[in-house]
Amino acid sequence: MSDSQKRLAGEAAALRVEAGMKVGLGTGSTAAWFVKALAARNLPDLRCVPTSDATADLARELGLTLSTLEDTPRLDLTVDGADEVGPGLALIKGGGAALLREKLVWEASDRCLVIADAAKVVKTLGTFPLPIEVVAFGHKTTGNRIADVLADHDIAMPARVRTAERGLVRTDGGNLIYDARCGAITDPSRLADDLKLITGVVEHGLFLDLADEAIIGTDDGIEVLVP
Repeated sequence: MSDSQKRLAGEAAALRVEAGMKVGLGTGSTAAWFVKALAARNLPDLRCVPTSDATADLARELGLTLSTLEDTPRLDLTVDGADEVGPGLALIKGGGAALLREKLVWEASDRCLVIADAAKVVKTLGTFPLPIEVVAFGHKTTGNRIADVLADHDIAMPARVRTAERGLVRTDGGNLIYDARCGAITDPSRLADDLKLITGVVEHGLFLDLADEAIIGTDDGIEVLVP
């Protein structure tokens, strides 16, 4: 069910792209539907900046022309998924461990469009664990500092380093991910600021005041949300 909703959102977002645009390509299962739909439109003179190696591989396979932020420092539009879409289009992102590159691309874009299935829309951020990207060196010390900040926000559970069968999950940039099970984030702006002040924290998955619009796939079609 959610897969069909993701596909609807991705295909609707692809219709927002025009020939000659410079487009940021998000990461994740919903963003992949957008990349596929965009490639199928076969628009001329597109330049696309992917937010992860996985997205770059998919886009290249589908024949899209890729660029980098170094060569294309300003983008017309970025389309990306989210793990949670809260009030005012405040987002939690980073479930795919690409949050740093995603935020860099988002902040280089004139417009940012988030795409998601209906289950991602929430009244309060925090049910989905908040990803926090940290440098690998001394990461346990950084994790302790993160726990102190979380406690100051009445979040009792410390963040846990993300692991997989192969061991510690590393981002495309070689960093690690800590996931914070917040439950409810009552003051996203203050938490975002406090996390960024921690030495060793590279970025966090709170995307605030960045999304201009959301396309939500539902069983009845798409729903468009604005801040």
